[in-house]
Amino acid sequence: MRARRSVPTTTQTDVWDGVREVRDVVAQRARHTPGLTDRERVLICSSAGGGLRLAVVGFERDITARAGRMVALSAGAAVVHVSSGALQPADVAALAATSPDLLLLVGGTDGGNATTLLHNAETLAQAGLAVPVVLAGNIEARGGSHEVLVGAGTEVILADNLLPRIGALEPVSARSAIRAAFLRHVIGGKGLSAHPDFVATVRAPTPDAVLDGVEILSEVSDTDVMVIDIGGATTDVYSVIRPQGEDATLAKDVVGNLWAARTVEADLGMRFSAQTALAAAAAEGFNDHNDEDMATWATEVNCAPGRLATTALERSMELRIARMAAVLAARRHGRPSQPGLPPRPLADVGRLIGSGGVLRYADPDGASGVLESVINDVGGGWRPPSKAYTSVDTAYLLCAIGLLANDWPQSARALAQQVLAWPEGSRGS
Repeated sequence: MRARRSVPTTTQTDVWDGVREVRDVVAQRARHTPGLTDRERVLICSSAGGGLRLAVVGFERDITARAGRMVALSAGAAVVHVSSGALQPADVAALAATSPDLLLLVGGTDGGNATTLLHNAETLAQAGLAVPVVLAGNIEARGGSHEVLVGAGTEVILADNLLPRIGALEPVSARSAIRAAFLRHVIGGKGLSAHPDFVATVRAPTPDAVLDGVEILSEVSDTDVMVIDIGGATTDVYSVIRPQGEDATLAKDVVGNLWAARTVEADLGMRFSAQTALAAAAAEGFNDHNDEDMATWATEVNCAPGRLATTALERSMELRIARMAAVLAARRHGRPSQPGLPPRPLADVGRLIGSGGVLRYADPDGASGVLESVINDVGGGWRPPSKAYTSVDTAYLLCAIGLLANDWPQSARALAQQVLAWPEGSRGS
């Protein structure tokens, strides 16, 4: 990595202002470093403007609707609504109330039920929702559904059926369609920047880029990888599993397994979700959530998200909330998706990487302690990676690895090697 720069958010002025400042630092570094030039290609991932708000409409909640939600999360979307079955007026009203940026319409395996997908397309067309639709359902109903929606003036992006057969989850086409819709409608349509280059340089939602980066880490390290990203509003967990042994033949889940997966916990965070994180910890029986100092701190940072910890007590409370968020998010990521199914096979994860400001700026022992709480979480209803090698991505390289993955795979792997070279329990720099 030649140079790096962090600047305060510029969403209140123009997002490109922050990009320009970063570019100036890199160009200046190039002018003063032998062998470097200031030639550049700008690649951006973004969750500015609230990221991608996505609603999922499917056939059966336990099958295609759940598959749609899994794929949406892996594509970097915040899933704001899920409905299943034949849409009724009340269902459409509930969907509209969530103000989605995009709708993922799925339903039926190829050769299976086609009626529900077509009914839902007709209902959405009649409702006149001004929301683009990614259509990724039963191939027999796709043509009719597409015709109905387009005839009503809805923009439709076609994708392959994400569940063509029971147990066969094929997310690549739907993920690509969601990414394309994000770039066009969220980045291009929310007025984040007046600069003509902004839309052209944004490649993906940030969570999608991070998942791509985690896949590269797994490939380079030749091991399963799990990342826990603790933010102000959510805690995201990413895992890339290379199925082997009995894991490769898991067929109990009719939706199938998404081996590169992301989950988002909107009630677990360091600022906007600090109070709900304490409530979630209480519900799980955590012992260290319930004291007056913690409750006061959670209330203060929820009301003033810019508030930073300045005393030893405040820093300790930050780490306690981070520990709760990390463990609870890992449990939810790893637990069975429904009764009777096996937990996600995370026991063989070889690399557990922490991310998020609370870990990047904590002292090494404090950050390491948060991750150790995850790998030592016995009795949480999942299989923790008890022998995982732990580190923290303090240089915030995961999204950069993901941005480079498609067009510059060698550079992406080289950057991944930097992350993997950090000593166990360390914070990379």
